[in-house]
Amino acid sequence: MKNLDDQQLVDLCRDGDETAFDLLVLRHQDRLFHSLVSMLKSRDDAMDIAQSALMQAHRKLDTFRGESAFYSWLYRIAVNLALSWLRKQKAPAVSLDALHDESGYEIADDNSQPLGSLLRDEHRRLVRETLAELPADFRTVLVMKEFDGLSYEEIAGLTEVPLGTVRSRIHRGRSELALRLKRKLGDQAAG
Repeated sequence: MKNLDDQQLVDLCRDGDETAFDLLVLRHQDRLFHSLVSMLKSRDDAMDIAQSALMQAHRKLDTFRGESAFYSWLYRIAVNLALSWLRKQKAPAVSLDALHDESGYEIADDNSQPLGSLLRDEHRRLVRETLAELPADFRTVLVMKEFDGLSYEEIAGLTEVPLGTVRSRIHRGRSELALRLKRKLGDQAAG
């Protein structure tokens, strides 16, 4: 059954085969979880939203039309839940260093030179920290674009925001991120 594609597993689920849905969960849960951690800045919140999204996908499987990939449909459910949660929270920014510590998600590093590795780690830390400071509207679309590799159209569909607004938020988010990074780097150089 592991050799079946997602659509075949969905069809089996609709016919009452619960193990087929278990395989879909195993296939997509890690990717979904890591995307949510980046968006929500909390491993626990990401786990809660991922579980809710999977339960909702199971309940609404009959509404999946197969016009997009199963993961895209599941991701949309998860993003909608995450965006609703973010709107309710309006929580202060949390360091993405804490996100990294909680998630254990590490960017691969092929360079074994200690100084180069240290500088890259510091650069990543600074970018993650600064990204966490951005307003949720900018941070969410930047994570979708830069970390998840989604197109502008996919982001617009998932967030239910007009394409022009998505483009504007990504542009403004990148500009704000660059401005804040420049300030921080200037402060570090001066200090």
